Formats: sequence, C-alpha cells, structure tokens
Amino acid sequence: MNLQVVYCSHQGSDLTLREKLAISEEEKVRAYDHLRSQFPDSEFVVLSTCNRVELYTAQESKENIPTHQQLAGFFADFHAIPVDEFFDNLLERTGADAVRHLFSVASGVDSMVVGEPQIVSQVREAYATARVNQASGPMANAMFERALKVGKRIRTETGLAEGRISIASVAVGDFGKSIFDRFDDKQVLVIGAGEMAIETLRYLKEEGVRELVVVNRSVDRARELADEWGGTYVEYDQLDRLMATADIIVSTTGADRPIVTRERFAAVRQQAEYKQVFILDLGAPRDFESSVGDIDDNVFLYCIDDLEETCERNRKVRQKEIAAAQKIIDEETDEFMHAVYHRATGPIIRNLREKWRDVTDEELAWLFGRLGEMDDRERKIVEQWVNRLVNKLLHPPLEALKEEAREGTPHGLMDALRRLFHLRD
Repeated sequence: MNLQVVYCSHQGSDLTLREKLAISEEEKVRAYDHLRSQFPDSEFVVLSTCNRVELYTAQESKENIPTHQQLAGFFADFHAIPVDEFFDNLLERTGADAVRHLFSVASGVDSMVVGEPQIVSQVREAYATARVNQASGPMANAMFERALKVGKRIRTETGLAEGRISIASVAVGDFGKSIFDRFDDKQVLVIGAGEMAIETLRYLKEEGVRELVVVNRSVDRARELADEWGGTYVEYDQLDRLMATADIIVSTTGADRPIVTRERFAAVRQQAEYKQVFILDLGAPRDFESSVGDIDDNVFLYCIDDLEETCERNRKVRQKEIAAAQKIIDEETDEFMHAVYHRATGPIIRNLREKWRDVTDEELAWLFGRLGEMDDRERKIVEQWVNRLVNKLLHPPLEALKEEAREGTPHGLMDALRRLFHLRD
C-alpha cells in the first residue's frame, strides 16, 4: 500500500505561493482528469483552502507510483509555472506520516487557528468532490473517512474546539478591535456566501453588528444568507457603491484572481470621502490586490497571512489541548496503519501458512509411515516437534514481511515469497 501527500501550507509557505498552486472547485474536474491520465493506477484527493494546497495519493499496485517530482510537475503543468519556483516549499509525506498529517489537518491541529471548525467541512467537501469525479478509491476513501471520524473524536474528547477558534473571530477580534471600539454602529459588507462568510457573520452578530449587507454572484444564496443572519442582500453590480459606504468589508469569495483592483478601490475611496475602512480579505487567492492597503492611511487591509502572530499566541495558550489531540491522532494513525498492514500482508501470510501446513502434513505422513508402530503419546511428541520447527522457520520471513509492510514497501519480499512457494495473490 502506498500512501502519500505533497503539500504547502501556512506553516511553510506564504500566501503568494499558495495562491499560485490553489485549485478551485471549478478547476478540480480538469485536475483529476490530468492526474488520472498520468497515473491511472492511483487514487487522488485535492484539498485546496486559504491556508493549504494538498494532493493526496493512494495506490495498491507498485507500478507507476507518482513521485514527489512528478506531482510537482503536475502543479507546474496545471498552472503553467516553473517547478523551481515552488518545489522546495512543496513538502512530501508518505505512509503513516501522510495519514498522521491528514488526521492533524482534519482535526484542526494543523490549522492556522488551532481547532477552527471550517477545516472539517473543507476536508469533507474535498473528499466528496474526489468521489464525484471518480478520483478516489478504496484506500483514499478509507483514509478520509477515518480522518473525519478522528476530527469528530478530537472535538468531542478535548477542548480544542472551545473559545475563539475561527479565522474570522480571531481576525475581527484582534484587527477589527484595534481600529474600532465598537461594532454595533458599523455597516458591514460581506462579499461571498460560503463557509467562511457564515463563520464571519456568526462572530459579527455576537459582537452586536446590526447593519449587515451580503453580496454574492448568486443572488439566491446571498438572499438566503442575509435572511438567516438578519441582514439584507444587494445585487452584485452594486458592489462599488456598497464598498464606499461600508465601515467593515469581509471578502470570502472563491474567485481565481482579485475582484477588487487598486484602481477600482481608489475610485471607491473618492466616493467614501476617505473615511476609515477595515477590510478583511479571507480569499485564497486574495480578493483584494495587496496594493489596495496603500491607497491612503484610512484603509486597513488584512489578509490570511497577517494572522500569523495572533495565531501563534493562540497556539501557545492551547498547548495542553493540542497535546491531548496529538495523542489521539497518534493512536488513530497506528490503528489505521495496522489495518493497512493487515490488508497488504494478510492474504500472503495466510497463504504461506496454508502452504506450509500442507507440507507439514505430507512430511508427517511420510515420517510415520517409516517409523513403525507408535503410541498416541509418541506421535503427539513428533507432531509438536515438527510444528515447532516449521513455526521457527516461518518466523523470520513473516517478521520481515510485517516490517516491510510497516515501512510501506512490502512488495519485494511478497513477490519473492510468492515465487518461492508458488503462492496465489
């Protein structure tokens, strides 16, 4: 069994790189087609969020296993960018380490804001999309289903998901409150209607926001979200007018490029008479060009990467809960990999034991036929001795097979045993 993930995340790559490698929902169909054509024996799941871009692979056969370099080449070809621009930041984990990484991601331990709830939905959606596109298979399905259960267990058995844990709550709470003393008298504009928008609205309502406007390309979705949170929805073509009157702008779209350029927002600022505005850009790629924050001194623009220092403080406060979650992750990883080892080696071990049992019975029958009369006690002693000898002879190859399986590469020894003892698959 070959399990692998190549990835870049907030822990080792800046937002600019993650933007280059991001794969939107609309692009995943093409991405999976590309991957299947190149690696027909592999299973795939792509997870792409504001904080990470990850490609998981799983494969039972040992032929045409994608390498780190080849998967980097996929990203390079898909996005038409040179490999050397990102290869050093595209990390790789295999076997148990890949499983442990996924479990850490799904539980929020690896998140920028430790314990944040959005990642669970993002992992579930990524897995569902892979299945719809027939990109995942038995191994990837098992790994992701187990990851979702691990995330649920950690949220139930630890305090990791308690307190202020969403990216929106941390960002608005830390950055927004450094600009405004209160929120109940502010006009808030939310651009987008996805999971991140919902988390932002939830926190803003808790902070007393009363004037709330939702804008989204899908009017029905904007209306639904606005009704749910006591706001109003406005047609997307009114965006510039709304940005000019808003005190707080939260943007969470899934656009593949900035929707607000410096030039566009400079015109908005003239209409706004240069009043203070707090912009929280939670898009990946970013929804606002970074130079928007330089237009004038009353524009306060923050993106995901600006949260780093705040999130590090959050992580230090939660060290006890992180340790408890990590213990569960290690335990679940061991159990999952044990099941993988059994699946990989179980049939060959069973066949090997059956083969040697047949040989043992044949040799005992030959031996008893030549030893003459023996009572039951003597026959039992001979049988026990032969069985002990067979078990001792079997022990080294079986232990070696299990060890190679634990390392994720049992194929060589398995093939040798099949050839030596004429075993079936």
